[in-house]
Amino acid sequence: MKILAYEHVGIRVSDREQATAFYEKLGFRQRADFPEHQANEMATETGIFVNLIFNGVKRPDGRNILLDEPVKHPGVTHPAFVVDDLDAVVSLCRNEGIAITEGPVMIGERRRVLFIRDPDGNVLEFDELTDRLDPPGEA
Repeated sequence: MKILAYEHVGIRVSDREQATAFYEKLGFRQRADFPEHQANEMATETGIFVNLIFNGVKRPDGRNILLDEPVKHPGVTHPAFVVDDLDAVVSLCRNEGIAITEGPVMIGERRRVLFIRDPDGNVLEFDELTDRLDPPGEA
């Protein structure tokens, strides 16, 4: 078996309209609705997909259970999206009133990153790669 590509990430949210509007600000558009699964499919014009899952319960304090609690439970903490211009993401966040929670900063030698959170506290990472590494086995 070969893993050929990464298809999407599922992001659990508590408010469909609020979450959809937030992800639209980032360039995602709804392509499909799956009411039987309480989910949708959103994609960017470049074909990057997320599924929003509409069965989340809003935490009263807005804390992310995987990242903001002292006990660190296993789980996916965030998706990371590669962008061509991280400064454009900074501008978009400023123009749209989206708080940048960290960055831009360099992590290692090959990526400049920033982090934001959606209305439910789900973390999103945006990476501008400075030096793409060859895929495994193709050096």
